[in-house]
Amino acid sequence: MTKEVRVRYAPSPTGFLHIGGARTALFNYLYAKHHNGKFIVRIEDTDIERNVEGGEASQLDNLKWLGIEYDESIDIGGPYAPYRQMERLDIYKEHAEKLLEQGAAYKCFCSSEKLEASREEQKARGVAAPTYDGTCRHLSAEEVAAKEAAGEPYTIRMRVPENVTYDFEDLVRGQVTFESKDIGDWVIVKANGIPTYNYAVVLDDHFMEISHVFRGEEHLSNTPKQMMIFDAFGWEYPRFGHMTLIINENRKKLSKRDESIIQFVTQYKDLGYLPEAMFNFFALLGWSPEGEEEIFSKEEFIKMFDEKRLSKSPSMFDKQKLTWMNNQYIKKLSLEEVVALSLPHLQKAGLLPEELTAEQHAWATDLIGLYHDQMSFGSEIVELSSLFFKDHIEYDEEAKAVLAGEQVPEVMAAFKTQLEELEEFTPDAVKAAIKAVQKATGHKGKNLFMPIRVVTTGETHGPELPNAICLIGKEKAIDRVDKFAQ
Repeated sequence: MTKEVRVRYAPSPTGFLHIGGARTALFNYLYAKHHNGKFIVRIEDTDIERNVEGGEASQLDNLKWLGIEYDESIDIGGPYAPYRQMERLDIYKEHAEKLLEQGAAYKCFCSSEKLEASREEQKARGVAAPTYDGTCRHLSAEEVAAKEAAGEPYTIRMRVPENVTYDFEDLVRGQVTFESKDIGDWVIVKANGIPTYNYAVVLDDHFMEISHVFRGEEHLSNTPKQMMIFDAFGWEYPRFGHMTLIINENRKKLSKRDESIIQFVTQYKDLGYLPEAMFNFFALLGWSPEGEEEIFSKEEFIKMFDEKRLSKSPSMFDKQKLTWMNNQYIKKLSLEEVVALSLPHLQKAGLLPEELTAEQHAWATDLIGLYHDQMSFGSEIVELSSLFFKDHIEYDEEAKAVLAGEQVPEVMAAFKTQLEELEEFTPDAVKAAIKAVQKATGHKGKNLFMPIRVVTTGETHGPELPNAICLIGKEKAIDRVDKFAQ
């Protein structure tokens, strides 16, 4: 490419970093890095009434957590600062004046009540997508001056060109065409002087020399409006690419009100998902590599990213695939790293104290080690290890069926005797005790192991039995045998 690749992710701080936003940022990042270009994060904060406290920080902090490093933004600066729209109002104002001077835009004095009445009238006539009726489009200079002198508030509208076809080669969808007759004169500056999205974004993209724009398909219909602004100033368009929707497992568009899927990146972080796994998962959400492999490093994704492999079909957010993928990454961690990931969740749940003694930390390390390969995310350790923290065990139907065996009382009585005689309570000692029960009773296999597992752990499946019993502790294990016998 002859021109430097410069792409941007431009979130609004009206909310926290969402699944869809994270994917948009990631694809822009991968495209930029694949082409040795720059990735810019620009904050579009002009919707001041909907901006939320912490929204801006959530966007930046969670991008960094995911490993999506940007080259320019509000916190690190750059040659095209400022990177926050509310700090660029003078630029938008200056260029709005230029559009007014050349007749590409005009002042509109229509009240919100009049605009609403016009929309309702058009709907009554069967117009599916009502547009501005052009009331102020032909006001004379004298009429405009009189209204201004009277203090009437106004917006600035783009004068949509007549009989113009807007077509472009979308990097994802191929050829896309819009007709200007389907687009009514639209507002570029609101009555409070703040620019609208479709106007400000063009000036920012131009002056920041953005070469490519990858964004969600919901922005596709915005493209012809933005092309009008580029045309009005004689500027070159960036290349556009519109990524397909993300859908849930019911093949419905992912909505922020959809409670079947965790929606925000910070929630995954809080649950103990790994950023590398989330990066990997998001990269495959609407893009596919060659071959069947699905686990890649960031460096591998950068090297092989090809926008031609962006999907043209909706991308399903597969929760099971995400947990499987996170498990693959957890398996690769050292035990020390897994402890660091999951121990805080046991403490937060009140199962372990905030300050651990060396002995307590060693016990917790052994406990977490039992579930290292099984764990899908850090907070899952609370549910997985619950058997070690129960004072009372409730047997489910499967467990009750095991305990109904006629050999069970004999096996458990012999096992209690063996436990009581143990001087060292180690996995090897417990294993030897179970073998002694086999020798004393003649019972083996499931008839031996299953009753011991169910009575001591309350579960029919679980980690290596001698290790589990050792972590339960001698006193608690004997107590559970006694309670069963009562």
